[in-house]
Amino acid sequence: MDIIHGMDDRVLPRLAGDRVRTHLSTMPAVVLTGARQTGKSTLARSLRPTGRYATLDDLDVRALAERDPDALVGGAGPITLDEVQRAPDLLHAVKRAIDERRERGRYLLTGSANLLLLERVSESLAGRASYLTLWPMTRREQRGEARCGRWDELLASTDEAWPDVLGAGRDEPEDWRALARRGGFPTPSLELPDEHARAIWFDAYVHTYVERDLQALSAITALPDFRRTMRAAALRLGQVLNQSDLARDVAVPQPTVHRWLNLLEASYLIVRLPAFAANRTTRLIKSPKLFWCDVGLALHLSGSSEPSGAHLENVVLHDLLAWRDARPSRAELHHWRTADGREVDLVVETDDALLPIEVKSTVRPRAGDTAGLRAFRAAYPDRTRAGLLLHAGDKTEWLTADVLAVPWWRVL
Repeated sequence: MDIIHGMDDRVLPRLAGDRVRTHLSTMPAVVLTGARQTGKSTLARSLRPTGRYATLDDLDVRALAERDPDALVGGAGPITLDEVQRAPDLLHAVKRAIDERRERGRYLLTGSANLLLLERVSESLAGRASYLTLWPMTRREQRGEARCGRWDELLASTDEAWPDVLGAGRDEPEDWRALARRGGFPTPSLELPDEHARAIWFDAYVHTYVERDLQALSAITALPDFRRTMRAAALRLGQVLNQSDLARDVAVPQPTVHRWLNLLEASYLIVRLPAFAANRTTRLIKSPKLFWCDVGLALHLSGSSEPSGAHLENVVLHDLLAWRDARPSRAELHHWRTADGREVDLVVETDDALLPIEVKSTVRPRAGDTAGLRAFRAAYPDRTRAGLLLHAGDKTEWLTADVLAVPWWRVL
């Protein structure tokens, strides 16, 4: 089993486990990336309980990687190398070893950064490795299920069958604000009982990231400015990203803010959700929307005492990201917004369909809340499924003929 341990030492499977195992049976190397503390090391070690394991967080191992990388990666049998972004030149040795003896599943590499986005990494292992992402735990993973939301069930059913499909589950109502506060990192979401304890953990997480992990990726001397930029980004959660406005608010040059946002994205801390675009005459807003990998971390950084509707939107996006990266076939995630103000929070694009999703923190959604969903369906009628409006209430109903309102907890 692919596990982390909860407060009562239960064994909790991870959604990405089967996907990693499948890739190990196909490729010589698999690179498992994601933000620090998402459970990569635990998952990797559970998949390889008897193989060799070495972490680049160990100074002796890192010294060997720099002095004699071939000795570290050589030898027979599978090996797991943890936190490989700390010695990016090690990938050259992995490439040489694979070219000498091509063996499926030989290398499982983990890293708390997207290696393909780092300037220091010149070796991509193209044709030799596949890349997978481990996101913080979904709500269902926290409940002991190796699952995300019911997106595959919705896409596999007819629109008319959605109420029956969602009503067949045994899901119970939950306060989304509690989920937003605890986030999805295993330690605060499973092991820490109250907000005070989680605040201490998040403080330590930010300190470790800024003081150690970030410096390993890029030398940053203006740490107070960087921390202020992180807070400003957390306060802009769910908004269309305007880097010039953000730079002006934090009194930092725009090129510097651009570089820092790239570092946050390469560290998997922020997510830039691209705008949906197609060959249409409608003028579309093409800038991405800004989200965070973990809603609990974003809430902590912002200093907000109460989650907002944007945090619920981020909760839904996080679940969709985990779903997208665990499924075998292609799916893309977008937002949609026109110059005249019509918008849809999230658009799921698969090979044969578009699923528009609106997220509302209200407990009583109204027909007026469907305007953006219906505008999107009118703009792209050939591929678009019925609109899905996720809300904080407990009633599933068709608000219009083509928009179904569903409690968020019935899907996630």
